[in-house]
Amino acid sequence: MHLMNKTDSNTQKFHPQVIWSKGTALKGNRSKMLRNKVAQEAAQLLYTSQEKEYKQAKQRAAETLGARGLPSNFEVAQELDRIAEEIEGPQRRELLLRMRKEAKEIMETVKEFSPCLVGSVWRGTARKNSDIDVHVFCQDHIQVVEKLQKQNYKIGSSELRSVTKAGNKESSFHIHVILQSRDGVEIVVRSPEHLGQEERCETYGDVKAGLNLNQLARTLKENPLQKFVPT
Repeated sequence: MHLMNKTDSNTQKFHPQVIWSKGTALKGNRSKMLRNKVAQEAAQLLYTSQEKEYKQAKQRAAETLGARGLPSNFEVAQELDRIAEEIEGPQRRELLLRMRKEAKEIMETVKEFSPCLVGSVWRGTARKNSDIDVHVFCQDHIQVVEKLQKQNYKIGSSELRSVTKAGNKESSFHIHVILQSRDGVEIVVRSPEHLGQEERCETYGDVKAGLNLNQLARTLKENPLQKFVPT
């Protein structure tokens, strides 16, 4: 009698799509790991002041690691915050509290110009070598300078800068103040027409709301170390 061969039920069938899926997943994981390494390297370059801008830091980090894809500014900012926290520890929180109090004092001096605290001191991500960034709105920057001088603030330097935003050229006057604590303050004098305008943050992608004087005072009273960053 002729017997037909039967396929062993334990024999596994070949599924090329399964192998392809696993290979793709592994490739994706390697790409993600490399992207994270680029973010970490870029953050390290920023923290050590080897680079000042996110774009240049990311490009340099990618070149060093041989990576093509770049992380977002947000990813680098998260790594930068982590590095600062690990290195500076509790002193970092003391620094933030001091700088927010200093910001409140200088904003009270220029309160008639609708001051707004922005940057890392607003965000709650201030670290070693951070400055206090305050925007004020006034047609004549000399008025702001005179207010500061009247309160004996030491002005280190000042300059006029022009930038192009969304195709529109905007000029602003930058005043650099050095406090007794040696903390630096950069006061940007902008035209009153920009007061209340929403602007997107290039680092976090959200609206740069900042804190006005009343909001800062409330933050210092209720939650002085509060962070204002997207989750």
